[in-house]
Order: sequence, then C-alpha cells, then structure tokens
Amino acid sequence: MDLADAIRIEAQNLGFSAARFAELPDVWAASDRLKTFVEAGFHGDMAWMEETLERRQHPQNMWSGAQSALVLGYNYGPESDPLALLHQTDIANISVYARGDDYHELIKKKLKALASWIVSETGCELKVFVDTAPLMEKPLAALAGLGWQGKHTNLVSREFGSWLFLGVILLDRVIESDAPERDHCGSCQACLDICPTNAFEGPYRLDARKCLSYLTIEYRGAWLEPFRKATGNRIYGCDDCLAACPWNKFAQATHEIKLQAREGFDGLKLTELARLDDPSFRALFSKSPVKRIGRESFLRNVHYALGNHFKMSRDMETKTALLRSLSDESAVVRGAAVWALKQGLNADDFANVLAEYALSETDEDVQKEWQA
Repeated sequence: MDLADAIRIEAQNLGFSAARFAELPDVWAASDRLKTFVEAGFHGDMAWMEETLERRQHPQNMWSGAQSALVLGYNYGPESDPLALLHQTDIANISVYARGDDYHELIKKKLKALASWIVSETGCELKVFVDTAPLMEKPLAALAGLGWQGKHTNLVSREFGSWLFLGVILLDRVIESDAPERDHCGSCQACLDICPTNAFEGPYRLDARKCLSYLTIEYRGAWLEPFRKATGNRIYGCDDCLAACPWNKFAQATHEIKLQAREGFDGLKLTELARLDDPSFRALFSKSPVKRIGRESFLRNVHYALGNHFKMSRDMETKTALLRSLSDESAVVRGAAVWALKQGLNADDFANVLAEYALSETDEDVQKEWQA
C-alpha cells in the first residue's frame, strides 16, 4: 500500500468523508479571483481579508516549505430540508452548520490526530488548517478533486452536495495529485435565483456586503432596511444557495452526533430568544459557533426577524417582547426593537409607543430608528 492510500484509510477511520491530494501549483487562478474580490470591496467590513491578502493568495505564502496539500472533507448533511423553517416566521432559522456543536473544534482534533499519525509514519513536516488561517480551502479542494466551486462560490460535491466541512494539512513533500474536479454547474443557476438579497453580481461573483451570512455573522451595527426585510426569520447564516443546488439529491445526512441539530434547535421561538441576557445567551449556545458573534449582534438579528413576523401577525406576544426590548442594555438591540415595532403598528399606535417609551435623546442609534 502506498503512502497516499494509507493516509486515506487512516482519515476514513477518523470519520472523514473524503481525503484527496493536490500538488501546489506555481500559479493558480484562485489568487487573481481573490484579489479581484477584495479590490471590488466585496469583502465588506472583513478587514482581515485585505490585511492577509498576500498570505492568502497562495498556500506557500503561508508556509514556504509546503509542497502538497491533503484536503479532507467532513460531511455535515442535514436530516431534513434546511429551508423548511423559513415558513414558520415565529421560529428562529439557524444555518445548518451551526445547529450542532462548533465544527472547528471537532475537525481540528481529528486533523491533529491524523497529522500525528502521518508524522509518526513518515517523519515529514506539516501544518494543519481548519478555516481559521488565511488559506483558500475551497480552491484547494477543487484542485484535489473533492468538488468544484459552484456559481455561488461554495464547494459542490457530486457525492455530498453542498454539505462538506473542509480541513487541510500542508505537507513538505510531493505526493502525487488526485485528478481535479471539473465544474458541473452547466446552465443551472438555482443558487443565484434563490438568493433573498440578490447578493450575486453574476455567476461566481458574490458581494458579501449583501449576503445574509455576512450580515448576520460578520457585520456589526444596524443593517440597511431592505436587508432587514429580506432576512425573514434567518437569524444566523443563510442556507438558501446551498440548499437550492440540484446536486444535493446525492447528499447524505451526517452520522456525526456532534454535528446533528441539537434537540429543540428547530423550534427556538423568537420571542423567547429576545429575552436572553448575556449569561443565558452563552449557556444556550455553549460549544456552538453562534456564541462567537455575541449577544448584541445575535439579538439584533432576532429583532429584525421579529419585525418581519410582527408585520404579518400583529400578535400581542410579539408586541410585548418588543416593548420589553426597548429597555435592553444595548442601543443596537433597542434600535432593532424600535424598527420591529414599526412593522406591525399603525401610525397612531406607534406614536403612543413613542410617547410612553421615549428614550434618551443622546441614544443616537435608537433615535435614528425612532425618527425614521
């Protein structure tokens, strides 16, 4: 058995769904695509993308000794339709990848175990990456043949559809490359057509500033109103373009318990989430990727979703929750609650709320919403 096959078997034993190799090219098109993306400003407030642009453009800029990449995929396929919750406007819709435990910790532990085995067998030098360093995993995955970057810029696998987490081990020796995967999107543009915010400038061109995944997770502060309305009940991430891909007909539900949706996470009521203080937020999302955005951004998202629900329902439970949030410690949350109330109240009722719950004139973020 050659080294590559032995590594694949060990990776499979650790739970990885795919393991393939790519020799690192001297020049690759991914570098120019990334530069164009950043120069267009499509990265928004993710300043780290601009700051690390040079290192991110090629794996050897991260580690000059790298010769090959072992790219690993870990299946996190959902058991049910990821878009089903969009029709339950009083329930929080959290992206599939964040309904279980944080994949970073799970996959990093397995990558380190595989790396230790490789070193013990070969004595080579290597470095481990799992979405936490300036390395372009998706182009590497395409080069290694795990899948291809679809028109939505995400990786698509013929075997696992849209649902693969990626990890990379860079090695200081050349290992024969697997065949790269070609693009199988054809004329399909289901992922582009379903986007609720029209975030795609065209095939393979995403403007992150319009993307709900970026807005709900990376962006801080108040959103532009069209995005608030478009978010529906999506409060953390957005799966629309991933779920729309026809290649998902071959996808499989994950067998990893830690990545499966936590009990009750498909029924979290927005009105209950709106009550979370910082300790209860941290407790509910312990070991979850949701926790990293913090309570303020999370409750901002929740209140935009509540506004969309309140516009349709005008129910007393939602109104009560929103009135309660006018006293929240965060001006961002208070401002989002003001906007949400405006969605379901007529002019007279809203004027009465203004009179009864008048907030500090120095509370700039809230006053902007109040006066809009």
